[in-house]
Amino acid sequence: MPEKHLRIALAGNPNSGKTTIFNALTGARQHVGNYPGVTVEHKQGTCTLDGRRILVTDLPGTYSLTAHSPDEVVARDFIINEPPDVVVDIVDAGNLERNLYLAVQFMELRVPLVLAFNMIDMAESRGMRFDYPQLEAMLGVRIIPTVGNKGRGIRELLKAAVEAAEHPQPPQRPSLRYGRDVVRELDTLEQMVAGEPALARYPARWVALKLIEGDDEVCDTVRKSAAAADAIVARAAESTARLEKIYHDSTEIIIAESRYGFISGVCERAVKSTVETRHDMSDQIDKVVTGPLLGIPIFLLLMLAMFYLVFRLGGPPMEWIEALFGWLGGQVENLLPPGHLRSLLTDGIIAGVGGVLVFVPNIVLLFLAISFLEDSGYMARAAFIMDPIMSRIGLHGKSFIPLMLGFGCSVPAIMATRTLDNRRDRFVTILVAPLMSCGARLPVYILLAGAFFPKEAAGYVIFSLYVLGVAVAVVMARLFRKFLLPGPATPFVMELPPYRLPTLRGMLIHVWERTRLYVRKAATVILAFSVLIWALSTFPRNAALERDYEARLVSAQGDEAQALRSELLLQRQQYSFAGRFGRIMVPVLQPAGLGDWRLGTALFAGLGAKEVVVSTLGTLFSLSDADEESAQLRTALREHLSPLQAYAFMVFVLLYIPCIATVVIIKKETASWRWPLFAVGYTTALAWVASTIVFQLGMLLGLG
Repeated sequence: MPEKHLRIALAGNPNSGKTTIFNALTGARQHVGNYPGVTVEHKQGTCTLDGRRILVTDLPGTYSLTAHSPDEVVARDFIINEPPDVVVDIVDAGNLERNLYLAVQFMELRVPLVLAFNMIDMAESRGMRFDYPQLEAMLGVRIIPTVGNKGRGIRELLKAAVEAAEHPQPPQRPSLRYGRDVVRELDTLEQMVAGEPALARYPARWVALKLIEGDDEVCDTVRKSAAAADAIVARAAESTARLEKIYHDSTEIIIAESRYGFISGVCERAVKSTVETRHDMSDQIDKVVTGPLLGIPIFLLLMLAMFYLVFRLGGPPMEWIEALFGWLGGQVENLLPPGHLRSLLTDGIIAGVGGVLVFVPNIVLLFLAISFLEDSGYMARAAFIMDPIMSRIGLHGKSFIPLMLGFGCSVPAIMATRTLDNRRDRFVTILVAPLMSCGARLPVYILLAGAFFPKEAAGYVIFSLYVLGVAVAVVMARLFRKFLLPGPATPFVMELPPYRLPTLRGMLIHVWERTRLYVRKAATVILAFSVLIWALSTFPRNAALERDYEARLVSAQGDEAQALRSELLLQRQQYSFAGRFGRIMVPVLQPAGLGDWRLGTALFAGLGAKEVVVSTLGTLFSLSDADEESAQLRTALREHLSPLQAYAFMVFVLLYIPCIATVVIIKKETASWRWPLFAVGYTTALAWVASTIVFQLGMLLGLG
């Protein structure tokens, strides 16, 4: 045999255990990317069997190949345009009639096929018994029972797939009875399609079936490729009209009912139940966790636990990483003399890399928690519980978790939108997630609220900013759903899978692939932006001014030397591109009460990370190494700003451009620069409008 990879495609319904089997087959030998031109994820991995290398592609989970969603289009296009040697369809054995619908469509497509009856242990525990020889005879495919999370049947499945690929049998068309009238129209269309060389790569019968179903993708392909496209499309339209007149229903429903009728007949003959239909353990648990009395409290407790896990338990590792990079920066400062090289390494590269890696503990814990909730079956229940509330603001129930995580950090929040299936819901959630007041903004709030408001009122001031962020996110979500990403609301049709105990191996593989992707793909861009901001805050330098201060520092000591260094830092900032930008922004920010150039410069520095706003204010107000608890910095701020200006500044910090890490993650998750640039633009405009309204209204009320 030629030395090449044998190609297997894994397909299946969501929650069928497909990812578990993919992980069992490939382990850590897998990678994640995006299909060209779409945001649907693409996973591939390798495995071996008796020395034969096998490439496994994990297709998006889908219920059918009718191409109503990007996942369905991608799965079908992959099978047609990059045909694998064999398709392995992962079937939830406990929900056979629903899962076999996809298998029947693969049979219609006439691809080499093997079925994995997964979670067979749970099906058998519910009293189901399967006559495998009869099932294989009726379906015309090999069937392997598996238990993916225990590794049972995995090797047998792989052997069956290799055998089906290397010794293909003529595909058997299932004995589907579409009805005499449907078959007559199919025969006519099949003959017309078979005469088109441009359509030779598609099974002619399948194309005819898709034309009668009214599949837009196939109709467009015929129009673009077939020489007799007009005649074929016209004939398909006549067939559709004739059948709908006979059956008084749409052809898509007619075909679907025929498939389900075939599946029902197969299950009736080859699947038996040894016990009466009864509520299983999952049903009993759902009475509590999705019930009207305890559903939401249990959900909120679990979300609180996730929040605690991600941001409280992730806090110490973040501090260790910060301390490591602080130590590394200190070592570089000790080794190198003062100058641009030392500043580039410490303030640009080391700080930039640290700014990326500091999020890793959050991301690891986030995806560990999400993986546990998804694999256990609870995530579907969480979306079900929250959907009535979220649907009122134009979002899906699954959007709640990413938005809640946004209070900790926007980066893991945006990555968590991967649990959303619909593109519009996902993109709207991504766009409004940065409006949640992340933890990086808190140091700014603590500094300014503590400086300008009484101690007993400072907490309420900070709380008002969190409430404002939520309110603005609700408004923007409704506007985006109506004008920017319009379309019918996604119906909440979600399978509630049985509860399962997640496997540690599966969760760790999931966490590893997400973390590796973040570090590898996001780090390079974030690092580049960090170095850029360092350069804009460092250059140009005023040579004459530098020499003057250096001469004065030679003879200065103690407090005088410290004051001169602070003055030099201030002059450098004012003379740099960032400082010049701050001065340019004075007339723009004046209506919001932020006309001091130092505020504009601090906002610019906050593009790297919102915590930097505090240290930048300390530098600009001639107080180096200041933090949010600095009494000197608070005193300096009170001398230059009013409480109203301080609150307007906090509103601006709440709403304006997300940090660079967030911008890069938006680009990665949307596979386009269009959306992160839009996020930058709309949040900045929103921040200006909101802070201006706050300041001007406060002035009218005499609060200035």
